Amino acid sequence: MTGGPIRVVVADDQTVVREGIVMLLGLLPGITVVGSAADGEEAVRLVAEHAPDVVLMDLRMPRCDGVEATRRVRAEHPGTEVVVLTTYADDDSLFSALQAGARGFLTKDAGAEEIARAVADVRSGAAGLSPQVQLRLLERLSGAPEVAEPAQPAAEPGPAVAAAPAKPEAGRPVRAALPDGLTQREAEVLALIASGLSNAEIAERLFVSPATVKTHINNLFAKTAVRDRAQAVAYAFKHGISESW
Repeated sequence: MTGGPIRVVVADDQTVVREGIVMLLGLLPGITVVGSAADGEEAVRLVAEHAPDVVLMDLRMPRCDGVEATRRVRAEHPGTEVVVLTTYADDDSLFSALQAGARGFLTKDAGAEEIARAVADVRSGAAGLSPQVQLRLLERLSGAPEVAEPAQPAAEPGPAVAAAPAKPEAGRPVRAALPDGLTQREAEVLALIASGLSNAEIAERLFVSPATVKTHINNLFAKTAVRDRAQAVAYAFKHGISESW
């Protein structure tokens, strides 16, 4: 959707926080608040009623929390994007919300400029991640556990025993096969997306052209069935794909 103000619904169970965000958004050019909700159920209802461009969604709310509300909004109203609001950047629910379809993440102490940028980013199809939340995502991604080496069956007794498979080099983690037919290069590009790099920065890092990076991104998006960079981060986290690959 292009042109016109960005239509926003605000969902937060704390009245002071909710009204403060509504007031702040009302001062920003190009943004119109069309509704505010005190819980996830009301947020889903307001989305159905007003068809906003973006919902600013608190994670912890009664009746229906932000993760479930995000899942329902994205399933029932795919034209509405969700930016999650969280008090703490280390909230474990962030990752559930990402997998539920949220495309932006903000801590509640975000300033007006940061909120406006996140709302505009997700409306245009990009991911809107605050620096604190992006750092937390990267820390969680880089801390993904290594894949354990599968146990080898005992050799059967007999006159000739097959040679044991070669052991991996000392200090080198054992990796599972890449999922969904990803190539090693596509996995590298995915890891760099998850690290927050732009196409131009990825091209510079890998010593390839931006057009080549775009081709790799199109291929890996098709193979993994992700729609955008935020979902790509969730996919990388789920499969333990990081820059250590």
